[in-house]
Amino acid sequence: MAEKSGKPLKKEPDLAEQVGVKAARKLKARHNATPGVWSGLGLMGVIGWSVVVPTLLGAALGLWLDRRYPGGRSWTLALLLAGLTLGCLNAWHWVSQEDQAMREEQENDDE
Repeated sequence: MAEKSGKPLKKEPDLAEQVGVKAARKLKARHNATPGVWSGLGLMGVIGWSVVVPTLLGAALGLWLDRRYPGGRSWTLALLLAGLTLGCLNAWHWVSQEDQAMREEQENDDE
């Protein structure tokens, strides 16, 4: 059928198509659940530990080296800073990967 203006009428989707679209939307919503407060706190904890662990390991190794080989250099301070740097780089890399994954997921949702 066509209207008087010459434009064809839009075909209404049948019941099976409507049910399929709604079911797909529900499955997608279940799969991509919105993260809660605990998820955010857990994420902060993981990032914090990824910085703290290398820093403490560097400090512990530095203390051991300072006791074992005393001298004019402070191995503790040097390895503490090296561990802190390594931990910050590790956290930055992990956060950038998570950000990229979220962006890709959002782009897929928009399609």
